[in-house]
Amino acid sequence: MAYWLLKTEPTDYSWAKLVRDKKATWDGIANATALIHLRTMKAGDQALIYHTGNERAAVGIAKITKGPYPDPKENDPKLVVVDLESGKALGRPVTLDEIKADKTFAGWDLLRIGRLSVVPTPKLMWDRIIEMSKEKQ
Repeated sequence: MAYWLLKTEPTDYSWAKLVRDKKATWDGIANATALIHLRTMKAGDQALIYHTGNERAAVGIAKITKGPYPDPKENDPKLVVVDLESGKALGRPVTLDEIKADKTFAGWDLLRIGRLSVVPTPKLMWDRIIEMSKEKQ
């Protein structure tokens, strides 16, 4: 199993909407590096849902239910999507500022390549975010 962080603008598609919908097709990815990451996802992988914009925080956990396939809304075989389902919310949002302040995350693509919307997440970093979400702020 692999771990990921998926960024979304909450005014476009929020964690609350994913919870309400229960499942979604993760689409709209056009960046070449993000598409490479999407193409390596497999059913069963876990993903942190991260709100961008004014929130800038990891807020919940989703599970990939279907690996990459061509985006049915596009006529471009390079563009792929994955299906996912909502899991549980984090105990509390873990902010970008908290992540930046923790040495565990040194060198992580979330911090190095800030505009990347699909970020591989090493297990150590995944576990640290889960741990941080259980701590009081």
